[in-house]
Amino acid sequence: MQDIFISPLSTALISWVEAFPKAKLTANVKPTKSQKDEAILFWLHMNEDRQQWLTNTIVLIQKDYKNAKIVVLANAPIQAEALHALSLGAVGYCHAYSAPEVLKEIKTVISHGGLWLGNELLKRLIEVSARLVGNQPKHVESLLAQLTKRQKDVAIEAAKGLSNKEIARILKITERTVKAHLAATFECLKAKDRLQLALMLNSNYRR
Repeated sequence: MQDIFISPLSTALISWVEAFPKAKLTANVKPTKSQKDEAILFWLHMNEDRQQWLTNTIVLIQKDYKNAKIVVLANAPIQAEALHALSLGAVGYCHAYSAPEVLKEIKTVISHGGLWLGNELLKRLIEVSARLVGNQPKHVESLLAQLTKRQKDVAIEAAKGLSNKEIARILKITERTVKAHLAATFECLKAKDRLQLALMLNSNYRR
């Protein structure tokens, strides 16, 4: 999947280059016939005219690219803006200055059909979803029974909306180990992302 950064900046941020050395940088969406059917991940770096530019750009991409996915990069993330971006069809929203490792993880999640949101917004969505979804305790137990003890521990904390760093601190393991356990858990339970995992393991489950 090709990466294209759309930004008012004349040069890409170092973190973007480190994450995706072969990515392209442009100021505007310029569709070509050869690209229209390609799988492309557009990273939209917000400019000053935030919402109108965001709306127009996403609409244009969706019109001209059949297999495109869109992530919005914001210098100052706003929850309402994140929800607006998702309502327009974006599949991710994050800080423009996220570390290269985070950008790579975002692409991995999105490539597997998931969504990517900031931790604070994710926690709020999880809280609301947990109140709305009524999974029975037995069903939740059957899902957890498919996991190893450590995967179960990590999954339960992730379903609360905690970040990898927070989970690592609580369980006294490395962030890399947390990431590995989550990847195995997503594959085992067929969950696309943390939000879907939270919906599967909602607040009816108590340790």
